[in-house]
Amino acid sequence: MLFDVRKYTCRPGTIVKHLELYERLGKEAQARNLGQPVLYAKCETGDPNAYIHIWAYDNAGDREKKRAAMQADPDWKTYIAESAKLGALEKQENWLYNDVSFYPFKR
Repeated sequence: MLFDVRKYTCRPGTIVKHLELYERLGKEAQARNLGQPVLYAKCETGDPNAYIHIWAYDNAGDREKKRAAMQADPDWKTYIAESAKLGALEKQENWLYNDVSFYPFKR
């Protein structure tokens, strides 16, 4: 299993508007192409302007195929354009992880 862990940091004061925009325009298109995330959460302690989401894929090829489909989705393109107009995102980080044999991930 391959996990895509993504952390986004918004400009101070914009995270609520950004997440509202995602829920309205991005969530359905992303879920349609990637499935449901393992986790989608905003920060409780630490940076109040940060949130993360984690997606599970069978392997790198599965990730590549699903992400390409999402990038081609007209609804996702609309969300990306509106997100750029909002200008809330300041930073993006992402990591790829594999599960370990002694705690295999179960969908």
